[in-house]
Amino acid sequence: MYIQQNISLKPYNTFGIDVPAEYFLELNEIEAIAEITDMPQAKHVLGGGSNILLMRPVNGLVIHNKLKGIAVEKEDKEHVWLRVQAGEIWHDLVLYAINKGWGGIENLALIPGTVGASPMQNIGAYGVEARETIDAVTFWYWKEKSLLTYNNRECHFGYRDSIFKHQLKDRAFITSVVYKLKKKPEYNISYGAVEQELQQMGVTELSVKAIAYAVINIRTGKLPDPKVIGNAGSFFKNPTISKTQFEQLHAKCPAIPSYKVSDTLVKIPAGWLIEQCGWRGYRTGDTGVHIKQALVLVNYGNASGGEIWKLSGEIVSSVKERFGIELEREVQVWTPTP
Repeated sequence: MYIQQNISLKPYNTFGIDVPAEYFLELNEIEAIAEITDMPQAKHVLGGGSNILLMRPVNGLVIHNKLKGIAVEKEDKEHVWLRVQAGEIWHDLVLYAINKGWGGIENLALIPGTVGASPMQNIGAYGVEARETIDAVTFWYWKEKSLLTYNNRECHFGYRDSIFKHQLKDRAFITSVVYKLKKKPEYNISYGAVEQELQQMGVTELSVKAIAYAVINIRTGKLPDPKVIGNAGSFFKNPTISKTQFEQLHAKCPAIPSYKVSDTLVKIPAGWLIEQCGWRGYRTGDTGVHIKQALVLVNYGNASGGEIWKLSGEIVSSVKERFGIELEREVQVWTPTP
């Protein structure tokens, strides 16, 4: 193992925030975890860095998860179970699956980050969530000094949520995930944007590859490339409100978009709420709101985590004042302490 000291984390987070880690280690072999466990420093696991906001220098040891590997664990006539190491790039997994013709994650194409984040965040897009394909999650339990495996139910998945963000936060290091994919895919084009893009592409026969590339076209058309402009994708969750509250808002704003969650709950696009408050394209210093997508906060160069956090708070306050809806941040804020 090679442990470095006082390493800038700027290359390791898509916001491009420049703060140092006291100690830094790239983990390439799972066998090294036991040795790391006995180290006295506080431990912080970093994957693709695509859903974090760094607020201050990180004390302790930052472990960059670089565990790699994709293998078929088992299969039958209808399904294949893939065990994927947590350091694999998520989009690489999507491409691997669609090239095999296996369905289930094609709508999640081009989501940044690593496989280890998929169960933690229960990543989702265009009518699909990761939990629909996750069969099991294996993780190193720091306290027990052992590998444990939870099935889908035990992960307590919710909207952009899981047990790994609550009871097991900072206690579990996800090492691999098993996905159950379909050999005979069932296509989901329920989101209008996907169907429209497929039509523009001239697709007449659906396939996992066609859907994935439709999603890629949509995402590249409206979301900034972190390699060009620092960002972490969607900064806020889409809020869910009661049907009664929605009806009251709809009476005042007939154009408000919505998605039915249940007979009593309705989901509202956070980007629309933010845009209505005049934030799209806003910039102050090197911090701002993306010109094409109000859901995305950006770093134009040298913004600090604190400046981005302050802007997000101003957005939350303005949406609350105008619509009575409290936005929840999706991005995880890193304020690690020893």
